[in-house]
Amino acid sequence: MAEKWRLLDTGLKDAFYNMALDEAIVIARSKNLVPNTLRFFRWEPSAVSIGYFQSMEEEVDVEACNRLGIDYVRRRTGGGAVYHDRDGELTYSIVISENHPLISRDFQKTYEILCSGLVRGLRLLGIPAEFKPINDIVIGGKKISGNAQTRGMGIVHQHGTILRDVNPKLMFTVLKVPSEKIRDKMIKSVEERVTSIKSYLGREVTFEELKNALISGFEEALNIELVPGEITDFEERMAMKLKMEKYSTREWNFRR
Repeated sequence: MAEKWRLLDTGLKDAFYNMALDEAIVIARSKNLVPNTLRFFRWEPSAVSIGYFQSMEEEVDVEACNRLGIDYVRRRTGGGAVYHDRDGELTYSIVISENHPLISRDFQKTYEILCSGLVRGLRLLGIPAEFKPINDIVIGGKKISGNAQTRGMGIVHQHGTILRDVNPKLMFTVLKVPSEKIRDKMIKSVEERVTSIKSYLGREVTFEELKNALISGFEEALNIELVPGEITDFEERMAMKLKMEKYSTREWNFRR
C-alpha cells in the first residue's frame, strides 16, 4: 500500500511568501500537524533567490531587479543564486520527516532518492533525465534542474527548479558579473551547460502537463500516493508572519 502524502499547488506567489510558506510547512510538519508534503509553486513577479550563506550585494544586481520589477530574497537552504522566471520555471518543495525510511543520513544519497521523482517525471515526458551529484538533474550533460536541501527540527526540506525555458541574457542582467566582457562569456557558457524542456523537446510543455508528469514520477519513484490538499490555517498564519517579519525584511535579505 502506497503511503499517502499531501500535494499542494500554490500557483503564482511572490518570493517572500513562497519562502515563508516553505518554512511554515516545515514547522507544521515538525509539530505533526500535517503529513509529508510535496508542493509546486511559481513566482510572480519573477525573482532571484540567494543561498543562506551568500551575500545579496555580492550576488545580485539589486538596481537591475528594482528597474525590472524582479523580487530578491534569501533562502533558508544553501547553494547559489538562482533566477526564477515567472513563465520559464516550475519550482517544487518537499517537506518530509528526517526519520522517514526514504531519508538517509548521507545528504548525497537523500538528494538522489528525492530527485528520483523528478528524473522519473521528466522521463515520462520523453526527456532522458539523469541525476548528477551533488544535486543536479541533467540531460546529455546539460543541467535542467538544480536542487537545495536543509535539515532541522527533525525535518528534511528540499526544493528545486525545473526549467521549461531559459533566458541566460536576462539571468545575467539580474545576477552580478564582473564586467560586460565576462557577461558575454558567461551567457555563452550557460547556453552550453544549461538546457530546458522547450529546448530539448522543441515544443512548449504546459505547466499542467509538467506537473502531471512530475506527480506520476514522484508516485512511482517514491512509492507514494499524492493526495491534493490545502494549506492549513496554522500554515497560512505562520507564512504571513514569516513573510512580514523575516523574508521581506532587509535584516534577513542583506544579513551577510
